[in-house]
Amino acid sequence: MSVLVDTDVLIWHLRGYSQAAQCLDRLPQLMLSAMSYLELLQGMHNKEELTAVQKMFALRHANVLPLTAAITQRATELMTTLTLSHGLQAGDALIAATALEHQLPLLTGNSKHFTSIAGLNVEKFALS
Repeated sequence: MSVLVDTDVLIWHLRGYSQAAQCLDRLPQLMLSAMSYLELLQGMHNKEELTAVQKMFALRHANVLPLTAAITQRATELMTTLTLSHGLQAGDALIAATALEHQLPLLTGNSKHFTSIAGLNVEKFALS
């Protein structure tokens, strides 16, 4: 089954956590929002880290889903209704909107960031 992978799971994989690698190994394809890719780039400290991300994407045949007008509109609606009440941030809104628009569950270790979003199927990932 296809899922959209949240940034945190990708970071744990890049940091060498075997549980994250095993979880990604079970997926038919690595699918992520363009927002997750941007968040990974934002966290880069050097060329070696950038190379590691690019290598992971190539090895896993990553499908980076672009931010579209529909995703932007849905993220705006989510922010309008959930930022004040639940502290929803822009990155999470765009990632959730991507999952909703593509009708994909979201695999995340930060489920509390997404539980207030109606219609979003959240699959919890945890390091044991």
